[in-house]
Amino acid sequence: MDIYIMFAAAIIAVFLVVYMLIKKMDIKITLFAIGIILMYIAILMGKGIDIKDFTSTGAAFLDPLKATADIFKQTLSSSGFIILILGGYSAYMSKIGSNDVTVNVLTNPISKIKSIYILVPIVFLLGNLLSLVIPSASNLAIILLATLFPVLKKAGMSTLTAAAIIATTATVMPTPLGSDNVAIAQELAKYQQYAGLTVTDYVLKYHAMVSIPTLGFMAGLHYFWQKFMDKKDGKIVGKEKEKIDIKDAKEIQGSVLFKTVYALLPLLPILLLIIVYFTGLEITLSVEIASILSFIIAIICELIRNKGNKKVLSDTEGFFKGMASALPIVALLVAASVFVLGLKSIGLINTLQTAMVSTKGTGMGILLPLILVILSVLIVMLSGSGTALFFAMIPLVVPLAEAAGISAMAISVPMGLAGNLMRAVSPVAAVTVIVAASVNKTPLEIVKRTSVPMIGGVIFMFILSMILFL
Repeated sequence: MDIYIMFAAAIIAVFLVVYMLIKKMDIKITLFAIGIILMYIAILMGKGIDIKDFTSTGAAFLDPLKATADIFKQTLSSSGFIILILGGYSAYMSKIGSNDVTVNVLTNPISKIKSIYILVPIVFLLGNLLSLVIPSASNLAIILLATLFPVLKKAGMSTLTAAAIIATTATVMPTPLGSDNVAIAQELAKYQQYAGLTVTDYVLKYHAMVSIPTLGFMAGLHYFWQKFMDKKDGKIVGKEKEKIDIKDAKEIQGSVLFKTVYALLPLLPILLLIIVYFTGLEITLSVEIASILSFIIAIICELIRNKGNKKVLSDTEGFFKGMASALPIVALLVAASVFVLGLKSIGLINTLQTAMVSTKGTGMGILLPLILVILSVLIVMLSGSGTALFFAMIPLVVPLAEAAGISAMAISVPMGLAGNLMRAVSPVAAVTVIVAASVNKTPLEIVKRTSVPMIGGVIFMFILSMILFL
C-alpha cells in the first residue's frame, strides 16, 4: 500500500511543480509547500523525515518545519552566503558606474569593424563575455539594446540579426560567480569523491571544458544561420525602415587610467580566482573572499576618484541592498532542498536509486542525463525559466549519478548548460519578450533567429559532455 501512496504523492507533486513553472508562477512557495506536505505524508506512513542527524522537536507535526529551518541554516552558511555576497558586489558595480564602463570599453571597438556578418560571431562572443559582469539575461539585453544595437544598425546589420545576437548573449559563459555554479559545486563538495571541490575547480576543470567549445560552435552557427535567414527574408541589409525607439549609447567620460581600472573592477573577483588557480599560489581564495577583497579595492578606487567625498561611503549601501536582491535565489535553493527532502522522506529517491543501479554495466547510463536534458529543454521552452529546474535537481545529482554508475558531471554540466541555452528559444522568456518589444518584432520572429544556434549548441554540448564525462 505504501508504494502506491508514494508514487501517487510523487506524481502529483512533480505535476504541480511543472504546472507552476509553465504558468510562470512563483516556484519557491510551491516547492516549500509541497516539500512540507510530503514530509507530513512520510510521517503518516511511519517513515519519518529522511535528513541526516535530524533531531525531532518531540512533536511530529512540528518536525517538517524544523527540517525546513535546518535547511535554511545550512544553506545560508554555505552556498547561500556566497550568492548574497555576489549579488552585493554586482549591485555595487552598477552603483558606481563600473559596469557601464566595462560595457563601453568592450563594445566601442566593434564600431570600427565594417564586415556585417563577421560582426555576428564577434558580438555574440563579446556579449557572452559581458554576461560575466551582468549575469541577468534580461538586464544584459536591455543594456545592449541601448548601447550596442544602434552601433550594429549603423554598420548595416539587419534588425532581426542584431536582435537575435543580443537575445543570446547570456548563455553558458564559464564563471565561478554564477549562482548555479556556486550551488552545484557546494553540493558536490559534500560527497567524498568531490571533497575539497571549489566553484573555481568545477568551472575550470569541468564546465569550461564543455561551455567554451560550445560557445565557439554557436558563434559559427550564428554566422551561417543569420546570413541564411537574411537572404531568405529578402532583406536588403541596411535599408530597413523600422522605427527603433532606442536611444544611442552615452559616451563614458574619463581618462584612460579611469576606464582601464573601472572596466576591470567588475571582473576583478574572477581575475583573482583565476590568477590564484593557475599560478599555484599557496593561498586558499574562495569566491566570497575574492569578492569582499574586490569590494574593498573598489571602495578605495572610489575614495581616490572622489577625493574622499563622504558620498563614497553612503554609496556602499548599494552592496548591502544588492545582497538583499539576491535573497530570492537563496530562497529558491532552500525551497528546492525542502522539496527533495519531501521526496526522499516518502521513499521515492531510494526507489529511483534502486532502479538506476540495475542500469550499471549495461551501457544505458546515457539515458539519465539525456532524459534530464530533454526535460530541462521542455520546461524552459514552456516556462521561459532557465535555471529553476536545475536548482530543484541539484540535491539529486550525485545520488542519481551514483545509482546509475556514471559521473555526476555527466548530469550537472549538460543539464545546467541546457537550461541557460534554451532560454533564448522560449517565446515567453523575459529576454525574448524584451528584445522583441524593443525592436518592434514578435517573440516568434526572434525565436526563429535564435533557435538553430541555441538548439545546435544544446546538441553539441550534450555530445561533448557524454564524450568527456560518461
